[in-house]
Amino acid sequence: MNVLQTMLRTLFYVVVGGVISIGGAAFFFMNWEPDRDDFPVRGIDVSHHLGDIDWPRVAADDVAFVYMKASEGGDFKDGAFARNWAGAGSAGLARGAYHFFSLCQSGVKQAENFLSVLPRDSSMLAPMLDLEFTGNCDRRPPADDVLREISAFTNLVEQALGKQVIFYAPDAFHGAYLKGRGLNRRLWARSIWHSPDYAPDWTLWQYHDRGRVEGISSKVDLNVLHPDSDLDSLRL
Repeated sequence: MNVLQTMLRTLFYVVVGGVISIGGAAFFFMNWEPDRDDFPVRGIDVSHHLGDIDWPRVAADDVAFVYMKASEGGDFKDGAFARNWAGAGSAGLARGAYHFFSLCQSGVKQAENFLSVLPRDSSMLAPMLDLEFTGNCDRRPPADDVLREISAFTNLVEQALGKQVIFYAPDAFHGAYLKGRGLNRRLWARSIWHSPDYAPDWTLWQYHDRGRVEGISSKVDLNVLHPDSDLDSLRL
């Protein structure tokens, strides 16, 4: 074998080895999850973007609860909410609803939109308010203004439902508007592939945003409940 052939063979093994290494890392991250013994209660969150869902298959795939998008801003209503609510309930899953909060509209108007969609079901999980920059309007109002509108939303929803609103907040939004502000709501933290160190007192943790669940053809958000909580506590 001449020098050129040796160099080419070496290069081939380097490239193949790199591809295998990259593929192995990708497989690890795509399938990573918190230890099931430590975090046994698992759930998903869904919206119309996921299309039709086979809820009995979802329930059979170690999924205990689901939060589904009900509304966004002052007027958008998720067209799949009623279908998802009925299907998840028939499959025996614990169900909750969430509203995607707009930084460009009043909290009262958004609360009224959210409440107009929800069924009157005392067994539903506590409502969740989705607070994030991704997918939001371009405005970044002062913290006092944002907190005023968030408080207006939560006050109206909590009075209507008798349940405390849970805040879903990734690190960026949490740091900009919630941290140290004294709102005292349970937190749904987002921290992909590692524990949410920015929110050590979290109640729910979204650990994956491209997971796979039987019965859903698209990639889906995966979540766990804090081991010190249970589903009954999420109904309060």
